[in-house]
Amino acid sequence: MTLTARRRLHNAILSVVIILLALICAIPLWIIFINSFKTSGEMMKDPFGMPASFSLDNYRHAFASLPIGRAFLNTIIVTVLSVFIQVFVGSLAAYGMILKKSRFTAAIGTLLVLSFVIPGQTLIIPQYRMMADWGLVDHLASVICIYSAGAAFCYYLIVGYMRGLPQSLFEAARLDGAGPWRIYFQIVLPLIRPILITTIVFQTMSAWNDFMTANIYLSSVDKQTIVLQVFSAQGQFTTNWPLFMAVTTIALIPVFIFFLICQRWIVSGLVSGAVKG
Repeated sequence: MTLTARRRLHNAILSVVIILLALICAIPLWIIFINSFKTSGEMMKDPFGMPASFSLDNYRHAFASLPIGRAFLNTIIVTVLSVFIQVFVGSLAAYGMILKKSRFTAAIGTLLVLSFVIPGQTLIIPQYRMMADWGLVDHLASVICIYSAGAAFCYYLIVGYMRGLPQSLFEAARLDGAGPWRIYFQIVLPLIRPILITTIVFQTMSAWNDFMTANIYLSSVDKQTIVLQVFSAQGQFTTNWPLFMAVTTIALIPVFIFFLICQRWIVSGLVSGAVKG
């Protein structure tokens, strides 16, 4: 067998394995989606089969019974503000590390990386007490503050990509009279756009799908996020699983579409970051 034939066989086997894994991962999503159009009787009879008719009654009931619109608005506010803070602070930190290389900045960068070693669960009690002292419990600001700590992860992703930027660009900009902020906004940000989009996608999906933090800090119904509404539907309609799956589908659709739109930037950003870092 020639080398070309071996590569084709290897690629074919790899493609089959990837397709099988993708199908296995898609099974739960398929079950949730098709059962959201069924009645309880249809689901109990055949949970894997197609519904007799694609009825939207479960979706109508979900919007009529739960404040899904308000939950979507809360989730959008929390996600947009927290992701903006994370990416802005993380990119600024990476920019500072590249612009002023010294032992001090190297030590700070090491501390930021070591912050990943600390389990998040060990910080729940001190963080909650801190938010209570500030009067932010049961307020969207508390969740935004907690999520904003993800700026350390953003720094970790961005700094590797930013190291590949030619220093001659910075020197030429300084000679032309550009200050640090102008260099950051007009030169650095456009050049690191792929990794910025990758980071935004990761942090957006993390904030949108997070349950634990929102469940700890948000108790009022008008402050809950969409994931908490899914949990509320499960508790309130314990026997109506099609209704629960309809609410779950409503929560998944926006982030699923967002991921599909941005997936090509995710791959390009990670690959470029790995090569440049």
